[in-house]
Amino acid sequence: MSIQGFLLKQYANWKLKDVPEAQREQMTNLVSKNPQLFKSIGEEIERRKKGGESEMKAAMEVMKKHRAELAALMQEK
Repeated sequence: MSIQGFLLKQYANWKLKDVPEAQREQMTNLVSKNPQLFKSIGEEIERRKKGGESEMKAAMEVMKKHRAELAALMQEK
């Protein structure tokens, strides 16, 4: 495991402590497959929040925009 992978896993465990272990593992696997996609999603959500949108609305809109890419990641083994 790389240092980046280790740090990502530790951050996910800290941020998602209330999420069941299986879901937490699935999310960290998705992020490790394409970290750049999740970085751009996070940045876009932050821009929308600064523009006045609620965090939930911004997240939902950005996720809809990237739906195809996220679905493709979930299909990869």
